[in-house]
Amino acid sequence: MSGSNLELWKATYDAETQDQLNDAYKLWCTDYDRDCVQGMGYVGPMTACRMLDTYLESPESRVLDAGCGTGLVGQVLSKHGYGRVDAMDISKDMLQVAKEKDVYNKFFQADMSEPLEVLNDDTYDASICVGTFTYKHVGPEAFNELIRVTKPGGYVCFTIRDGAYQEYGYRKRMHELEADNQWELLEMAKQDYLIKEGVTAKFCVYRVGNC
Repeated sequence: MSGSNLELWKATYDAETQDQLNDAYKLWCTDYDRDCVQGMGYVGPMTACRMLDTYLESPESRVLDAGCGTGLVGQVLSKHGYGRVDAMDISKDMLQVAKEKDVYNKFFQADMSEPLEVLNDDTYDASICVGTFTYKHVGPEAFNELIRVTKPGGYVCFTIRDGAYQEYGYRKRMHELEADNQWELLEMAKQDYLIKEGVTAKFCVYRVGNC
């Protein structure tokens, strides 16, 4: 990764506002895939999609890729045969790159830190969120909205970067939602995330409750 792009990567973790985060991704979006996958060994999308695929009954399942970025998750799901995947991200520039991959049906620009008013209740058979629950991005409050837009009995699959997992209250909120029968933990594993950087993450799959 070039020095300037390394600074952009760091800027996404140092952003204090959503505008600063958007500005960093606007400058980085065209080089993001190369820098992450080739430069840092980003394997989060492949691992998470494999996990979700073991639970979904059919490639006809309707899936929301929340925090889709440039569409790396959508590409992997497409290779698994999924053709009913919608994309959502806060960055219009990242969404534009995702559109060029031609693996999504619908596109939504929305902030996962806020209520997702663009999406109806019980719309998706599964939601997947990779790379978004991390430093200075989206906090645990977004779990509620992923549950809301996913059908009862459907699945919510996500990653949480180690470090942020311990510091940002994700596990506390996960436990609260479990205690409230909003969802049931099916699988949680610590796996490689950015191999070349030595970074790991928690990979989780929950089943949405009937509350």
